[in-house]
Amino acid sequence: MKKIFLPLTALAVLAFASCTKVPKDGIHTLTLLTTNDVHGTWFDSTYVGHGTRRSLLAINTIIDSVRAADGKGNVVLVDAGDCLQGDNAPYYYNYVDTLSPHLFPRLMSYMGYDAIAVGNHDIETGHPVYDRIAKELKAKGIPFLAGNAIRTSDGKPYFPVYTMLKRAGLRVAVLGYTNANMKEWLQEEIWSGMTFESLIPLVQNDVDRVRAKEKPDVVIVAVHSGNGNGDGRMLEGEGLDLLNTLHGVDFLVCSHDHRPSLVSRDSILLINSGSHSRNVGFGKIEVTVKGGKVVDRKLSSRLIPVRREFSDSVMRKAFQSDYEAVKAFTLNPVGTLQEDFATREAFRGMCPYINFIHTLCLEASGADISFAAPLSYNKTIKAGTLVFNDLFTLYPFENQLFVLRMNGHEIKGYLEDSYDSWLAAPGGAHALLIQKRDDPRTGQANWSFIGRTYNFSSAAGINYTVDITKPRGERITILSMADGSEFGLDREYNVAMTSYRASGGGGMLYRGAGIEDPSERIVRKYPEIRNLIYDYLKKHGKISAESEKPSVLGEWKFIPEDMAAKAIDADMALVFGN
Repeated sequence: MKKIFLPLTALAVLAFASCTKVPKDGIHTLTLLTTNDVHGTWFDSTYVGHGTRRSLLAINTIIDSVRAADGKGNVVLVDAGDCLQGDNAPYYYNYVDTLSPHLFPRLMSYMGYDAIAVGNHDIETGHPVYDRIAKELKAKGIPFLAGNAIRTSDGKPYFPVYTMLKRAGLRVAVLGYTNANMKEWLQEEIWSGMTFESLIPLVQNDVDRVRAKEKPDVVIVAVHSGNGNGDGRMLEGEGLDLLNTLHGVDFLVCSHDHRPSLVSRDSILLINSGSHSRNVGFGKIEVTVKGGKVVDRKLSSRLIPVRREFSDSVMRKAFQSDYEAVKAFTLNPVGTLQEDFATREAFRGMCPYINFIHTLCLEASGADISFAAPLSYNKTIKAGTLVFNDLFTLYPFENQLFVLRMNGHEIKGYLEDSYDSWLAAPGGAHALLIQKRDDPRTGQANWSFIGRTYNFSSAAGINYTVDITKPRGERITILSMADGSEFGLDREYNVAMTSYRASGGGGMLYRGAGIEDPSERIVRKYPEIRNLIYDYLKKHGKISAESEKPSVLGEWKFIPEDMAAKAIDADMALVFGN
């Protein structure tokens, strides 16, 4: 949909009268602090035991120290989205305690955030949550920005586009945008009433209008978009595309891909602090004003590592009752686990963890076949009593369970594409597609997977082999259905998968199966998978190997078996250690 540009008076959130004044002659020094993809790491506790982690509490220590050193009136604090999903605390305030004032706006107000961009996982929480958050943030003077989320009814922005601030004696414009690829991941009912536009050329057009209207001295653009490759081909990662084309912008704050980075081009600096409260982005700009005009500007940036031991004890005390409420909820016993679950074993082949996810999806949906991938990268749940907290390890995202209609050719093509991102080309030094590099997305050091492991999708309900000696697109042989009956390439089947996958997430339905519009294939929809796990435990009381029926799950394996086992074991040792 073509965007209808409104007068900027209708788009601005805060336009102080003082912002129209000419800055005084001299050097004005402004500090920018950024966060992104915090994913609910609001508290420094792991809730179970006495474990600690990096969190907003430790980030606040950094913020306070920078404000003390540089002056509170000289600091701008911005978040680039994905705040409302990924951990116990947001889940509790999103879906359990919906009557109390939501914790997130209260945290943001306490920490003094100036603006927050909307992330795709923020939208994933659904209209009741993000509409409420936008309203409560606004009441605290904090805009929830997404200038490329456009109402389908009238072409106006659904969220504010920008805000004006007065800091360090300068007029500062902060513009915010969400991910343009939203519709490829989430079902329409979640983002109903909106469409999402590419950031190019929209951001530049908005910047030009803001500069013409507000005459800012400093412009900051925060986007919930990954860095990408800078070649204009990645809609979910337009950061480098923006960096290479934007004019009139000082700082570009990126996010989404969980990769900490600092990139510069001419007079623009890109800052991406990574994810999960690991770093705080730090930018500094010195603006020289002479004769009422800006005659020079100098920019610098760096990342400040967050140390968990420096959590703000005063802030912790201020939100202690909220923490106790979340902890009490997440420590409720929900059933028992009769064998250890190690999520990384899913990269090696069939394992109890993924077998359970498949069992759950097949039982809940009555589908013929299930697709599932390991969404927890390297976690272990010990046998014994399960508490609600463990369900976040079993299933960390708020995905629903969907059933799609697919034929045998499409199922095989889907699996070929999945294993192509999982396995290296034959004849090389490795069986798994890994390389020697640190992975900032997972915190993995030295060796890591090249592909995104949450897309390593396997199947249940069929018997099949994956030949590591065969070239891409020729690895999968489907032998039969799980019960031994014939699998037909021309026959249609009901296939269970996540709502993310059913919306095209990961690309296997497009690239592998050749399905252009997955929404046309949807047969049934079910509640969120974590809730289905909870219902499963209420019904069965336990998760055990006895529930994994070969006649339902089937079997898959890498072949040749001895060769594959040795090669994959060696690669797993490189990635995870012995």
